[in-house]
Amino acid sequence: MARRACDGAGLLGAFRAAVANLELHVDEINGLNVFPVPDGDTGSNMFATVKAALTEAEGAAAAGKAGVDRIAAAASFGALMGARGNSGVITSQILRGFAEALAGKSRFNGLDLANALESGTKAAYGAVAKPVEGTILTVIRESSAASVAIAERENDLEAVLTFTLDAAEKSVAKTPSLLPILREAGVVDSGGQGLYRLFQGALLFIVGKAPEIARPSAAAGTAPAARPSVLVAHADEGFGYETMYLLHARTGEQLDVDAIRGHLETIGESVLVAGDPRAVKVHVHNERPDQVIAYGLATGSLSRISVENLDNQARDLRETRAAEFTGGAAGATIAAMAAEPGMPPHPSEPDRPAGPVHVAAVPVEDEQALLADDLNGRGPTPGAASLPLAVVAVAAGDGLAAIFRDFGVSRVVVGGQSANPSTGELLEAIRGIDAREILVLPNNPNVVLAARQVAHMADRPVAVVATRNAAEGFAALLALDPTKNAADNAAEMTTAGRAIQTLSVTTAVRDATIGGRKVREGQTIVLDPDDGLVAVADDTPTAVLAGIRALEPGFELLTVYYGEGTDLSSAEALTRRIGELGTGAEVEIVHGGQPHYHYLVSAE
Repeated sequence: MARRACDGAGLLGAFRAAVANLELHVDEINGLNVFPVPDGDTGSNMFATVKAALTEAEGAAAAGKAGVDRIAAAASFGALMGARGNSGVITSQILRGFAEALAGKSRFNGLDLANALESGTKAAYGAVAKPVEGTILTVIRESSAASVAIAERENDLEAVLTFTLDAAEKSVAKTPSLLPILREAGVVDSGGQGLYRLFQGALLFIVGKAPEIARPSAAAGTAPAARPSVLVAHADEGFGYETMYLLHARTGEQLDVDAIRGHLETIGESVLVAGDPRAVKVHVHNERPDQVIAYGLATGSLSRISVENLDNQARDLRETRAAEFTGGAAGATIAAMAAEPGMPPHPSEPDRPAGPVHVAAVPVEDEQALLADDLNGRGPTPGAASLPLAVVAVAAGDGLAAIFRDFGVSRVVVGGQSANPSTGELLEAIRGIDAREILVLPNNPNVVLAARQVAHMADRPVAVVATRNAAEGFAALLALDPTKNAADNAAEMTTAGRAIQTLSVTTAVRDATIGGRKVREGQTIVLDPDDGLVAVADDTPTAVLAGIRALEPGFELLTVYYGEGTDLSSAEALTRRIGELGTGAEVEIVHGGQPHYHYLVSAE
């Protein structure tokens, strides 16, 4: 029989399978970075976020808090504290809305699941001021809409999850048609693909086919070769035909659901078979819908037959705009954090919100107490603080961290691209500082959203300076005025950070097209702070010199921070060649130690 309802243990099992399935595909998702840089980390960030959520949920179950509401609330709390990167923060918001919808429930059915997914959608859209379509936001919206549509006709979990997964698959495949930058790069949205893998794992659990035991992944310390995604392979060419029907058993007979699923998997892809021995819903993608229908007719009787040309469907946007969700979502949040000035969408991770995130308390009293316990009783008491203002900075690389400490930064949180600090880690750093107000320098576009989330959770005023790299962080610190409060300093420091020009130098990890320019795997690429391609060359010195020539003239100091993939002698040789350009600027070389990027160059 179809599974119509689920208790707390079932919810935990489904979530555990979802996390395991995401872990299996971390490398695939990391490989979907728009730019061919070696530090794509959306999959790692999403996995770290949901892993923290799972740990919290398992702890709640072990403590006897095994109802659906307690498990969901614990997962929401864990995701909130463990959120890493923008994709992780948005995932935590989806789980928050999910938990709010399941508050007070010991069991849930298909309609409850659909309502919870819709609530998660509203929470995710409410977390951003300017939602961008073609991202994880589009995927959760279209998936939740599909879940509501099927739940109102058939109220069982397997059917709802089946159609949710199907909608997620279609939505992810369509993302390149909504974001030109994805189409140019030849990838689908990485955050949306991660959400698809979560849904896939949950459905595998519901139908009794839990994901295989997770292999070691980049998130666990090793990085095996990424497996290509079927969705990526078909993002531009479509999936052929989508065939769906209801298959009914003949009088006196029963359907073998596993055999039906097994046969269809030999002739098609994206096979979903949901039902019981009396009737099943069938969904298949392939180039021969006649074969799918013929098999159904040979097995039983058919109704509600539908055949769609997915090549055409993928080009048909049929969008319900994000405004449907943003209007009501804001009222569901406790408060919004102020948006930092000058924060355009970041193309290297298109799901990066351009505005504030909304954070609401988990709607279960025990979990509110959990959060309060975590925030209170640790670190200095704000009223007794000895400093009026202190700074927390995020830095990747021992050299960059040392420079921040020399500036007098109170706490340096190690992290950056491919190692984004979690919300909880940033909050712990703030709690450990004896100061009345705090400034946070994220120094990475993918850390800004987590920093803003922390600013709302902290027990004292916290302001975020939206720095995009360490060089901007150093420039921002030079503008710090200790006589002003955190909020006033944040505005002036952000302006100071954006006043300098910066370049990041790395090696392309795959062939790509960036801004209409071809890049080959192994070439050196030079990027601006928003990941715009400035220069590309077969060797590093040539690429760097071309990048510097492209800077706006008038700078007086060039600072070259050398990191992974180079050494002091190579950096010295490069600075000599820079001096020969005749810019008239002083050239300074500094050890940064940053991973993935050979050089970070600042011009001021």
